[in-house]
Amino acid sequence: MNHNAMNKNIEIEFKTRISEETYHKLLSDFDLENNVFKQTNYYFDTDNLDLNQRKTVLRIRSKGPHSFKLTLKSQHEQEAYEFHVFLTKDEAEHMIKHGFNTKDYFEEFDYFVTFKTSLDNYRAKTPYERGTLFFDLCEYCGQRDYEIEYEVDHYEEGLKVWYEFLQKNHITQTPTLRKSERALMCILNK
Repeated sequence: MNHNAMNKNIEIEFKTRISEETYHKLLSDFDLENNVFKQTNYYFDTDNLDLNQRKTVLRIRSKGPHSFKLTLKSQHEQEAYEFHVFLTKDEAEHMIKHGFNTKDYFEEFDYFVTFKTSLDNYRAKTPYERGTLFFDLCEYCGQRDYEIEYEVDHYEEGLKVWYEFLQKNHITQTPTLRKSERALMCILNK
């Protein structure tokens, strides 16, 4: 099995759910209507959803026909730790079809997981005040919702900029579940 080098990064992000109208207004305000790209998240878990219960996300993200990245993401108070492994198309397709053992990719983590559900994310992004803004339209299980994420390197500084951005754009902070949780709820509610 081809094991590409694993990357680790710490993610600090703020997010809120928004209306379809706000999503399109922001794309227009930031001149991003023609810069929306699609990425698909394929979520994996055990049959008992052990990872979800541990606030851990395991996904393969596909950006186009040749870009596949396996990510293990664990949530903590103000940040998330992410570990990434780049995959070939064949590896990704095999894992989606047959499942895999997490230990083959993440030494400390030992579960057999299978593909549970997917989410299509139509995303635009732009640099903003020493961070990055993401405008997302998410489709999963026949549902559609919209959100903004703001990713930064420093929590306190990012929080201040985030609230200024919301105020300036007349957006009310609306708590939203992580994309993985929203997508998994569909299978839990069946």
